[in-house]
Amino acid sequence: PGGAYSSMAEPVRKKLAAVADKGGAHKDMVEKYRGVLENILKSGAGRGDGLKAFAEAMVQENVNLVVSRPILHDFCASLSSLQDAVAKDVSHFTLERLQPRAISFEEQVATLRQHLAGIYEKEQEWREAAQVLSGIPLETGQKQYSVNYKMETYLKIARLYLEDDDPVQAEAYINRASLLQNDTADEQLHIMYKACYARVLDYRRKFIEAAQRYMELSYKSVVHPDERMQALQNALHCTILASAGQRRSRMLASLFKDERCQQFPAYGILEKMYLDRIIRGPQLQEFSSMLQPHQKAVTADGTSILDRAVIEHNILSASKLYNNITFEELGRLLDVPPAKAERVVSQMITEGRMNGTIDQIDGIIHFEAQESLPAWDRQIQSLCYQANGILDKISQVAPEWTAQALDSQMVS
Repeated sequence: PGGAYSSMAEPVRKKLAAVADKGGAHKDMVEKYRGVLENILKSGAGRGDGLKAFAEAMVQENVNLVVSRPILHDFCASLSSLQDAVAKDVSHFTLERLQPRAISFEEQVATLRQHLAGIYEKEQEWREAAQVLSGIPLETGQKQYSVNYKMETYLKIARLYLEDDDPVQAEAYINRASLLQNDTADEQLHIMYKACYARVLDYRRKFIEAAQRYMELSYKSVVHPDERMQALQNALHCTILASAGQRRSRMLASLFKDERCQQFPAYGILEKMYLDRIIRGPQLQEFSSMLQPHQKAVTADGTSILDRAVIEHNILSASKLYNNITFEELGRLLDVPPAKAERVVSQMITEGRMNGTIDQIDGIIHFEAQESLPAWDRQIQSLCYQANGILDKISQVAPEWTAQALDSQMVS
């Protein structure tokens, strides 16, 4: 390789030296260097070594920035015409040579890193692609990048870390993107943000929050119909995996009423969960095969996420059927050891996800029916407060219109 490098590189160095020695106006020199670059690109075999020699010469301080910047811009753009292996090699070499003068060539460094990340992504080297992109100094450099460019890059890095099963790093970049949300009107970026954030929540096992984000995406008309259906299916899967409680019950109701869900294989489980029916084993095995690897994780007590969610659901279903039940009977009903049933029940009661009391002496759980009337009253009260809040804001913005509207109501 060393011999090939020198054999191809030497003629290039001589041509570049001849241009430099001759000198001339900046515009003329740019055209001459451009001619050398075009000849290298046409040379076929060994052009990678020629491009390295060209890049090495262009980053030297004796080449005026007025000349080297546009030439290196063309150089970076030409990499897309090369084979990926050659482009990757040349990009790494050029980035290394640019490093001491990175502040002077920020735009060129960003272009190189974007192209290199694209190659790694094609090779499914997700982490390498993310690390290459994160080297772009979006906040610390002298160049002012647009809000859209910064947000898109942060979201791309987050997505790559998710592909690499690293939700912690992904969340760090999602958080950076979230700070830019209000500064852009680009609908596509907002969609990308919602999709990435939903996936981060999904990976972090915040299933009910993820389901809500996926559900929102499934209603967005700008999203492709196939992707909307995928988002809805993700919402369904996350809701089934979520801890039992009021929020999950509301999501189950929303999904059950959405006719699109009827075409999904998991609709049978959704129906049983919504109707508070007890779910048995065979249906779960089929559903488990549809889950993503991170959703099949095992919790601290050795239970899978799905099994845990179903045990909690079945306990809630049992609470609708029985006033009280022994842990022995509950264990048989759920097909789990009585001690495990007791542990799950006590946690659900402690977290306020179920009403009941445990008699540990007799080993009985007493279920308490949730009083629907006080809860209904609270919801009406909350709605009235929100309506009043909206009216207050309207009266601040349009006091005359508000007075007129109130007067007309009084008259009627």
